[in-house]
Amino acid sequence: MAETQQTQQPEMSAAETTPEKDESLLLQSLKEYFESKTATIGLIILTLMVVVALMAPYFSPQNPYDLMTIDIMDSKLEPGEKSMDESVTYYLGTDSQGRDMLSAILYGLRISLGVGVVSTIIALVIGSIIGLWASFIGGRTDSFIMRVVDLQLSFPAILVALILLAILGKGVDKIILSLVVCQWAYYARAIRSNVLVERRKEYVEAAKCLALPQNRIMFGHVLPNCTPELIVISTVKVAGAIALEATLSFLGLGMPITQPSLGLLIANGFKYLQSGYYWISFYPGVALLILIVSINLVGDRLRDVLNPRLKK
Repeated sequence: MAETQQTQQPEMSAAETTPEKDESLLLQSLKEYFESKTATIGLIILTLMVVVALMAPYFSPQNPYDLMTIDIMDSKLEPGEKSMDESVTYYLGTDSQGRDMLSAILYGLRISLGVGVVSTIIALVIGSIIGLWASFIGGRTDSFIMRVVDLQLSFPAILVALILLAILGKGVDKIILSLVVCQWAYYARAIRSNVLVERRKEYVEAAKCLALPQNRIMFGHVLPNCTPELIVISTVKVAGAIALEATLSFLGLGMPITQPSLGLLIANGFKYLQSGYYWISFYPGVALLILIVSINLVGDRLRDVLNPRLKK
């Protein structure tokens, strides 16, 4: 009895220290992330833009969707000018419809972020499930799925999205669907390559020896070890989805005119650039550029922190 108690005591102590090890690993990763000043600045800018986008109704001087607050007499006012009744100062000017550009950018930022994040999450879930399933089944099913993935990736994403939107039409749900179709193959290929490596490790063999269900091995053991790389890929793909949505909206096949994103705001002011009304297109373009650059800075630093092969 004494021997069994002595053998059980180390196991209990090891189980108790597991949360502390996880916490120390998280703190170490955070500390390593903030060692880069550029990545820290990118994270701060991205956080501020997300907060401002979520709180757009409270920060915006005007609701650009409320026609009762828009006066056509205030159209194409330069930055810093006041409205006709001098009740509102348009710090970034107004567009051709009299909408405050600062308010339109804040609301457009919320739409661009929402479309990019939602489409990326859906594509991540679908691609991860397909990649896991293909790698564990193997054989002809794996080969067929990978050929479909190769076929999907062989076409430019902008071409696939244009074809889908030309068939489906405009709308938030339709552009999210087109972005999901363009993105899921990246996650399927990435997780399949990771699973093929993880399947050869000892913990998977131990789980099979314990006769654990295949679903539990896939989602409970293998998938958590593939999560860091998926986080890095999804972070970068959010920026790609936002840029692709802006491109589609600029071409007139993305968001409807009643829900302008940053790309649609740029398109609305593009025809006025040669007339001297640069601010209608310039400021939404700057906001889009800052958003994409900050996301890429965060994604690049996460890749360096979460990928152990890149550590010195």
